[in-house]
Amino acid sequence: MKLLAGLGNPGLKYAGNRHNIGFMAVDAIARAHDASPWRSKFQGELAEVKLGSEKALLLKPATFMNLSGDSVSAALRFYKLAPADLIVFHDELDLAPGKMRLKQGGGHAGHNGLRSIHAHLGADYTRVRLGIGHPGHKDKVSGYVLSDFAKADQDWLDDLMRGIADGAQALVSGDGAGFANAVALRLQPARDSTPKTKAPAAQDAAMRPAAPPPEDPRSALQKLMDRFK
Repeated sequence: MKLLAGLGNPGLKYAGNRHNIGFMAVDAIARAHDASPWRSKFQGELAEVKLGSEKALLLKPATFMNLSGDSVSAALRFYKLAPADLIVFHDELDLAPGKMRLKQGGGHAGHNGLRSIHAHLGADYTRVRLGIGHPGHKDKVSGYVLSDFAKADQDWLDDLMRGIADGAQALVSGDGAGFANAVALRLQPARDSTPKTKAPAAQDAAMRPAAPPPEDPRSALQKLMDRFK
C-alpha cells in the first residue's frame, strides 16, 4: 500500500494558491478514481482509493505547509508503512509551469513542506515535482507561491491534473515511466498521423501549369507565304 500525500495549506483562502498544487493533485486522483469520502485523521484529511489492484491512501495535511511532516509521519506510523511507501506531490519553483518530474530521495531544496518531512522521516521517499515557475527573484517567492494561479494557467493546470489522475495506477505500481507518459499525453496530445489523401492523377495534371507551345522554326517571310497558300 502507498501513501500519496499532497502538500498545501488548509482553508478556502489558500485553495487556489500555487503552493497548493499538491492538494489539487490528490483531489484529482480522488475524483477520477471514486475515492472514499475525506475524513479528518492524522491532523489532515484522509481518503482511501483503489488504483487497479492496489489500495492507496490519499492525505492532505492540515498542519500548514511548514509542519507537513507531523501529519505524514503519523499516517505512516499508523499503517506501518516505510518512507519508501510514501509519494509526495508538491510545487516546484525550479520547473516551468506544467512540467512534471519524479524524484527519489535527495535534498528538500528549501521547500518547507519537504523540509518538515525530511526532519521526521529522512529523504528516502518519492516526490512528484509539479512545476509552477519562478517569479524571477527570491524576494518575490513568498508572495508568488501564496497567490492564485492566473487564468492563463488554467488550461495546462487542468491537463496536468487529468494526466496525474490517468497515471496514478502506474505510479503506485512503481511504473514511473508509465506515469510520466500518461501526464505527457495530456499535456502534449498525440498529433494526427493519418496520411493525407493524394489528389488523383488527373486532378494533379489539371493543377499543373500548361506546357509552353513548341517554338515555330519558320522565318517571318515563310509564315507570310504560308498564309496565302
